[in-house]
Amino acid sequence: MRAPPLLLLLAACAPPPRAAAAAPTPPGWEPAADAPWCPYKVLPEGPEAGGGRLCFRSPARGFRCQAPGCAAHASAGRSLRASVLRNRSVLLQWRLAPAEARRVRAFALNCSWRGAYTRFPCERVLLGASCRDYLLPDVHDGVRYRLCLQPLPLRAEPAAAAAAAPEPTGPAECVEFAAEPAGMREIVVAMTAVGGSICVMLVVICLLVAYITENLMHPAFGRPGLRRQP
Repeated sequence: MRAPPLLLLLAACAPPPRAAAAAPTPPGWEPAADAPWCPYKVLPEGPEAGGGRLCFRSPARGFRCQAPGCAAHASAGRSLRASVLRNRSVLLQWRLAPAEARRVRAFALNCSWRGAYTRFPCERVLLGASCRDYLLPDVHDGVRYRLCLQPLPLRAEPAAAAAAAPEPTGPAECVEFAAEPAGMREIVVAMTAVGGSICVMLVVICLLVAYITENLMHPAFGRPGLRRQP
């Protein structure tokens, strides 16, 4: 049975069905606009100590690391960076591709520092999927730190033991840095200023000694106009 010409005309003029709207791409180093808080847990040492206390922090939006008050260190994959500030705090930031971010349920952050013969753990943190930065408030001067961030993928089925600390899987991005001693930096600046002042004083003293030697220690003997006539 043939369709009426009017129906065929309406079908030809009808707009095509719209595809599903794509998820907005979050900014490079910042969380999405609808994520005002970053939930995290600082995990204590030892499995018998419990899962830690849930805390929240606001993300550091619009942060820029500018010298000389900040030194930036990046991981090998360039997706993790540590900004070491002069007040001995470190802002850790990371980014993910939008497709990868949708498959992440949390982030595991492991911290260690290098001793004389071995490495020692300093802090383990479990961060929510919306987090894109974390602040270490105080690091020691002259100590080599190593921070490793590992995305934890979504589980295929809901697990009953979600409260336990998840085991990290897959590759991790690591960054190493050492905080410059603030006291040593101030000593170098002070010594530079004092050294410059001493150099200026030495130049002035040398000019003064030359002037005294030329005009006071050797009077005008020997000048032709002042010799006695016989």
